[in-house]
Amino acid sequence: MQRILIWDIPTRLFHWTLALSFLGTWLTTESDRWLSVHVFLGYLMLGLVGFRVIWGWLGTHYARFASFWFSPREALSYLRNVLDGTAARHIGHNPTGSIAIYLLLLLTLVVGLTGFFTLGGEEQQGLFSGAMSLVQSRTFKKLHELGAWVMLLLVIGHFAGVVLESVLHRENLARSMLTGTKLAAPGAPVAQPRRLVAVLMLVLMTGAGGWWFYYAIDASLDQQVGRHESGIEEPQVKFVGAKLTDDAKWRDECGSCHMAFHPNLLPSRSWQRVMREQERHFGADLALDAPTQALILNFLSSNSADRQGTEASFKIARSIKPGAVPLRITETPYWIKKHRNISAAQWQSAPIKSQANCAACHQDAEQGTFLDAAMQIPVAPAASAAAFKASQ
Repeated sequence: MQRILIWDIPTRLFHWTLALSFLGTWLTTESDRWLSVHVFLGYLMLGLVGFRVIWGWLGTHYARFASFWFSPREALSYLRNVLDGTAARHIGHNPTGSIAIYLLLLLTLVVGLTGFFTLGGEEQQGLFSGAMSLVQSRTFKKLHELGAWVMLLLVIGHFAGVVLESVLHRENLARSMLTGTKLAAPGAPVAQPRRLVAVLMLVLMTGAGGWWFYYAIDASLDQQVGRHESGIEEPQVKFVGAKLTDDAKWRDECGSCHMAFHPNLLPSRSWQRVMREQERHFGADLALDAPTQALILNFLSSNSADRQGTEASFKIARSIKPGAVPLRITETPYWIKKHRNISAAQWQSAPIKSQANCAACHQDAEQGTFLDAAMQIPVAPAASAAAFKASQ
């Protein structure tokens, strides 16, 4: 027996990068602040699958599909042999492990594509932006989540198989995937390192990351949304939402007393009631003449929550009962659900001060898009300073 190179460097780089990317996507699943990281890792995983398919035909001996093409029957037979301790040792992928590899590649493809359809529908971002409605994207989101859970179970099974076989054959398979070497009989095929391919992979991955986080997102962010000040902890990277319909007269009249709340935050019947009752508008008389009132009402009704396609407008409209006519955005069930964990102290803190101060947390509030990745609860300047000193 002699120690030879089994796993070339590109194969090992693919394996560990895919594993770390999956871990990263799982940890950022529920975080709006890290949505851009979650999405980038999804693109990276799809790119890795594309590479692995090519490398399965052009790679070194043990990386090629031909070296680990086993039938499901062979895989089940090998699994039974592992459990009873009689499984034969394989230098490359064993039959059960090979099936797991094919399933992981397929699941990565399914989870990645359904994720991008979800992103295109809910956030109106990415390759499939505007390709489907929010209703359709909800189906893809369920498939995306289901696929991720199945993939997690498969990863756990793969890990358990590595441990079992390592014990059975008294060799550290995880270390072999790090070093690339295993003990083999004389005459066994030896893999080539293929360092140039690995360097090219690293250049492409780091280049894609730099483009995604700076040129594709961050550079356009300063131009279209702008940076918040006074103690707000910025999201890692914020998406820029689709530009919604605006109206100068509406913004001038409604924005003279408070932030001009975009009409997609309430249904049409609510805006009609607001304009009907303009002489007693929360203790004030709007005093709009008939032409101005008609112009603004037309804009509000045409761009209301029941006619817009943003995620916020869709979910607000669905949460309101058919007969309900709320006058405040803060009265809608969806708004109440989304803000239920914000304490009274946070509402009263210096950066926020009021539930009507949407711009304190939503950095695209003026635009009316209210994207998840553009939201972050601000920290009072004093608390920010204390936290900074504590970290030093």
